[in-house]
Amino acid sequence: MRFGITMFATDLAMAPYELARAVEERGFDSLYVPEHTHIPVSRETAPPTGVERLPEEYARTLDPLVSLAAAAAVTERIVLGTGILLPAQREPIVTAKAVATLERLAPGRVVLGVGYGWNAEEGADHGVPWKRRRAMVREHVFAMRALWTEEEASFKGEFVNFDASWSWPKPSGRIPVLLGGAPGPTLFAHIAEYGDGWLPIGGAGIREALPGLRRACADAGRDMVRVVPFGTLPTEEKLAYYASLGIEEVVLRVPSGGREAVLPVLDEYAGSYP
Repeated sequence: MRFGITMFATDLAMAPYELARAVEERGFDSLYVPEHTHIPVSRETAPPTGVERLPEEYARTLDPLVSLAAAAAVTERIVLGTGILLPAQREPIVTAKAVATLERLAPGRVVLGVGYGWNAEEGADHGVPWKRRRAMVREHVFAMRALWTEEEASFKGEFVNFDASWSWPKPSGRIPVLLGGAPGPTLFAHIAEYGDGWLPIGGAGIREALPGLRRACADAGRDMVRVVPFGTLPTEEKLAYYASLGIEEVVLRVPSGGREAVLPVLDEYAGSYP
């Protein structure tokens, strides 16, 4: 089983490049960082974690692509991923260039974990029509793929429109897109259509969900995609359970903090799992 690490990268936490070096030195396989552009102070959306007050790190999140570019400069092996990027809140032409540039800095080492978002007020500030955000994410991914792969890319959709255009750099290969979200027919249909895998946050309910994902992939005429439990707090029992389901990769969570808070947890994980 392969093990990755995720941390809320913030202005108060261990720098992403320092974390990336520590992750690679300890034999882990990947590093993922999340995205929130901002957190509106006044909002009605409940925190996704079920707590009464949203943790401060959500408002202090660093830009994930800039953070991963810094990580790319000081590593040679680990996969660098977004966990997760919010495409509906991003202009796709600019984002496609940023992701492609990151991949050129770390060829073959970039994974794009994407999601639909949970904070309606944050999305509204970006002009996201909340009930159509899934359709918007889908279009943005297809538009970015066109820019990554076509010599003269064009796109006509509901949310994205551009005529034949040149855009470089091109990635050195396919950039995998992993979709995060709660299990269900809508998510699984999207994964089967345009995703390369599923990032179940926390990993609860995977056994019950896998048959639905397999059916969606089969209906789309493709092989089963990879499943990567994300943000896991590991135990031997939990990891054995994942292995019994055929899962080959798990992303472990470390606290958002300075070196004194993060490195002991990394050392504990490295001594027990990779």
